[in-house]
Amino acid sequence: MPITNQQSKWYAIYTRANSEKKVYEQLCRSGYVAYLPLITTYRQWSDRKKKVQSPLISSYVFVKIEEKKLTNVLSISGALRILKYLGRNAVVKDEEIKSLKLLLNYTPEAGFSMKQHLSKGDVVEVIKGSLIGLKGYYTREKNQNKIYIKIRALNSYFGAEIPLNYVKKVSSIKNLIK
Repeated sequence: MPITNQQSKWYAIYTRANSEKKVYEQLCRSGYVAYLPLITTYRQWSDRKKKVQSPLISSYVFVKIEEKKLTNVLSISGALRILKYLGRNAVVKDEEIKSLKLLLNYTPEAGFSMKQHLSKGDVVEVIKGSLIGLKGYYTREKNQNKIYIKIRALNSYFGAEIPLNYVKKVSSIKNLIK
């Protein structure tokens, strides 16, 4: 049974189309530490509307494993390959997985927004609410204040609307990269 240790890191496994949930379940049953970020959406059919959970990132499942054991994961039905970056297995940082989990569990809190001078691209940290501790990039879109996190291995951004009084500007981008 696979056990994680200090040498274990998060990796992104590319799956067959619409096989993310099956791959995730098989990984869990096999004893791997896996993560599949899901979002709840509503699907409209002609006769009904149904709430469904679908993957946030199509065709990807994350697994925490030692790199030398990573090829074992490809024996799982539906797992096609490991995401590569510059010819090497792309590592997804623990902090990025933690941030994704925080964002997916986020429910916007009611509150006022105080004036604070922030510019697009400023690095901010959440200091109040359910996202406390989350670090990301600030932007303003369609009169909404948003904070985005980046998953470097996937070259993707994910974000949430957040009141300005819930964030503080981080003095250096180095604090985010740690």
